[in-house]
Amino acid sequence: MWFQKEIRLKPHVRGFHLITEQVLKELPELQQVSVGLCHVFIKHTSASLTINENADPTVRKDFESYFSQAVPADEPYYQHTLEGSDDMPAHLKSSILGSSVSVPVSDGRFNLGTWQGIYLCEHRDHASSRTLVVTLQGE
Repeated sequence: MWFQKEIRLKPHVRGFHLITEQVLKELPELQQVSVGLCHVFIKHTSASLTINENADPTVRKDFESYFSQAVPADEPYYQHTLEGSDDMPAHLKSSILGSSVSVPVSDGRFNLGTWQGIYLCEHRDHASSRTLVVTLQGE
């Protein structure tokens, strides 16, 4: 079985946001899969996806603090500046973290670790809504 759909996420403020439950809510087809794989891809170059800690919100704050320091805005060597001082750093952060995650599916559910969740990593100060392409394969 192969299935694909797009999920539109509401705009989020800059930071790292758990979206696992929203993806699950939009994917009732997952319940039909006994064993498979769910691939989630973000159709943007200034936001990214990753899987990490889903329990303690300070982890997400620390992610934002780290990436803001590691990839600062307003660097004099940035040439791509027409879309704002946060745009080039957003592209770099997106490339570092990546545009997709793959999650195993077992018995109609994501087979994530106890403390794992899918993050939307929003790297722009004033982002618009984001679109995910979710591809489900399995039996």
